[in-house]
Amino acid sequence: MSSVLARIDQRLIHGIVVTQWTGATKAKRLMVVDDEVSKDEIQKQAMRMSKPAGTGMSIVGTDTAIKNFNAGKSDNHNVFMVVREPATLIELKENGVEMPKVNIGIMFDGEGKRTVKKMVSVNDQEVQDFRRLQAIGVPVTFHFVPGEAEESFETYI
Repeated sequence: MSSVLARIDQRLIHGIVVTQWTGATKAKRLMVVDDEVSKDEIQKQAMRMSKPAGTGMSIVGTDTAIKNFNAGKSDNHNVFMVVREPATLIELKENGVEMPKVNIGIMFDGEGKRTVKKMVSVNDQEVQDFRRLQAIGVPVTFHFVPGEAEESFETYI
């Protein structure tokens, strides 16, 4: 099957992803795609400790993710991808990585950002990136936890 969902969550692997999203998506592999974290052995080790039993985990940079998806290495897995920024997903999609949907989870507040929903703050570039994802055929929704209703991107932005 390959990618079952792509989630933007600036905490990457944490309790909600492990205890709720992994089961809800029936993911057999969690894939963190982040160029910084993929080079940080301490962060990688901490994330790997939290993975559910029976679930694989990859923590890779963007180029490695593109290479692995395009080589078919995930074709027999249900992969739940987690990234920090929408720009990462654009790069993946534009380089042949398919994703059925993008789920906006947690995006931290910061300089130049505006809060559009609880736990989600965006800047102008991120809004443009979300619109770009939709333009290239990837639906974008807000969905904090599986038990809550999914909301369309246009509801808040």
